[in-house]
Parts: sequence; C-alpha cells; structure tokens
Amino acid sequence: MTETGTTESGSTEAGSTGSDGTPRARLARRYLEVNGEHPMTEADDAYVDRHFAPLEPLCARHGRDPDEVRGHMLAGRLPLPGYLRSDGTEMVAPDLLELVDEAGGLAKLPDWFRGHWEDREEGAEEYESYLSGQNVCLHRLHPVTMRRKAELVRGITEALGRPADGLPDLAALHAMVDELDDLEPPFTAYDRLRFGGPVSRDTCIDAVRRDHPLG
Repeated sequence: MTETGTTESGSTEAGSTGSDGTPRARLARRYLEVNGEHPMTEADDAYVDRHFAPLEPLCARHGRDPDEVRGHMLAGRLPLPGYLRSDGTEMVAPDLLELVDEAGGLAKLPDWFRGHWEDREEGAEEYESYLSGQNVCLHRLHPVTMRRKAELVRGITEALGRPADGLPDLAALHAMVDELDDLEPPFTAYDRLRFGGPVSRDTCIDAVRRDHPLG
C-alpha cells in the first residue's frame, strides 16, 4: 500500500496527446490530481535528487522514448512519477524500467506483480498502489520489498497495540524497526503534506525508538 492508500491510475493510450497538451503536460496534471498541489521546496528537490531518478535520462539509458513511457503512465501501465521537482522534472524510482524487464515485459507486468501475493485481492490492491506512484516509501520498489514492508508495519503496529500488561518484546520490536529502517528512505516534508500527516517512518521507526528505547 501507499502511505495513504491512494490507488488512482490513468486511462489514456500510450503516446496519445489528445487535444489537451503534450504527454508531459498531461502527466503533470494527472500527478497533481493524485497528489494535490503542494509546492516542492529546495530541500524537497535535494531529497528527490538523492533518492530518485529523472525520467528522461533514465529512458535514454534504457533506450526508451520518454513520451511513450509517459503514455504508459497515463494509461495505467506504469506508475505515475513519485515526485515532480519544482522545475517540473518527473522523478521516478531508479529501477522503474528494470522491474518491467524482470517481469518479462510490460504486458506481463500486471500478472507477474500480482502473483507475489497469495491473496489475489491483496495483490490487485498492491498493484494499483504501485501504479499510483505514491509508493515512495522504499529504497527498492519491488513486490518483495512491498510485501516485507507491509509485514513489518503490521508487526510493529500489533506489538504496540498490546495491553499495558503485555508490553512488547523490545528486542523483537527493535529488530523489526531496524529492518524497516533499512528498507525505507527518510521521506521529505513534501510527503507529509501530500499524505496529510505522519508517514510510516514517523510512526513505526522514529516514535518507537523514542518511546520504547532498547536498553
């Protein structure tokens, strides 16, 4: 799932510009529909430069046409960008196109992706979450890491929700927190604006270490 559970995707054919602008302009509008209008600051830009990749150079490295990739994003065949920099640059997961190759091609991506979950409904929900572009909570955006993150968040939340007379095993709790810390990037202020509050790093890593110190 995304940090907020938003799972919207587009419905326009790849490469089609229609009458409402270029693929880049249409993708920017779609991004704002999903994420809302929250201006990126200089610090936000620096953060995404460290953790994400600009779309056009990524496409060039993989021999892909950027507008074709934008069309696939608008059609709901690839994730929307994770961020738009303040200058409008589309920022995506560095391994965005590698995941397509691992799946065996774009046509095979949906079934391959959903197949990582035994529960078909959960797999479908996670795939829609992936397509939303809001899954910016992992260093490596992959079904395996998405599953593990969800397991860790669930385990940490359940441990913290036990009655006062059943305090969590701190060693086990912190082992989960440390593993989640390895999976997740730091997030940036922009994320807390578009998701409307704390993110999983705030609630499942930083707050746990503050409120339930080990030793």
